[in-house]
Amino acid sequence: MLLCFAVDKCAVSPTGDRLYITNWDQDKLRTLARDGTLLATYSDPALEGPSGLHVTPAGQVLVCGDYSHTVHQVGWEGESKLATLATEEDGVWWPWSVCYSSTTSSIIVGQDRDDNILVFKVE
Repeated sequence: MLLCFAVDKCAVSPTGDRLYITNWDQDKLRTLARDGTLLATYSDPALEGPSGLHVTPAGQVLVCGDYSHTVHQVGWEGESKLATLATEEDGVWWPWSVCYSSTTSSIIVGQDRDDNILVFKVE
């Protein structure tokens, strides 16, 4: 099955059964099965311009909101927000990439319009 929408970023679940993709223009995170079947669509007014995307080894889905200046944690099913992990108040401005380091227990956020890389320690 071929779906007709733009893919900006993609990430695969640790088990390989889910593919998460962001669509920056439509403000959506979509979750697909391995065969391409659409399983879920996540959209939230607090997530504008979803860009960077990462799935941790534990299956936590992290997604950046470029225009909303936020980093969200979304449930593994791809339907609901579990938390807003960082905002403008934390120094997030145009986040473009995100990853989790299990070595340092940190979320690392790269920003689009400046040279800053932010590191947030998680517990």
